[in-house]
Amino acid sequence: MSRIGKHPVPVPAGVDVKVDGQQVTAKGKLGQLSLTLIDDITASLEDGKVVVKPANDSKRARVMWATSRTLINNMVTGVSQGYTINLEINGVGYRAAVQGKELVLQLGFSHDVKYPIPEGITIKCDKPTAISVSGYDKHKVGQVAAEIRGWKKPEPYKGKGIKYETETILRKEGKKK
Repeated sequence: MSRIGKHPVPVPAGVDVKVDGQQVTAKGKLGQLSLTLIDDITASLEDGKVVVKPANDSKRARVMWATSRTLINNMVTGVSQGYTINLEINGVGYRAAVQGKELVLQLGFSHDVKYPIPEGITIKCDKPTAISVSGYDKHKVGQVAAEIRGWKKPEPYKGKGIKYETETILRKEGKKK
């Protein structure tokens, strides 16, 4: 039995969850998300909680049980609270700024990197070396943060580049004489 899948997903106040066959929709103050479950999983709304169960005893149903429950939980949390990922920029002359609907990064290239901000995502730069990516879709927030980080990953010698706030960079020792 799945240790994660057997727990029902609590629905907080202000979030409206609808289960229509294999389609699960969550609507809250931040937005609306929907998910189509595979045929091996069933979901139902009971006492203000979403209960996810496998439809049969196949291996695929057991594998996707907890995954489906986690995806529904991420939807409910996203439309009620939202998600935020913070990035830090290290390096001399490296900086970021939001100009209109674009994030402009100066990362030591001969040109500025202009990243268009997607729908449903907000990016803030409180300091020139700090980027905050937030939104209601966990997958989209993580993807945007990974794309921004991908422009200049942190290098192991001086730690220059864009890194997650919680990330630690394993440093290497430089050349010796």
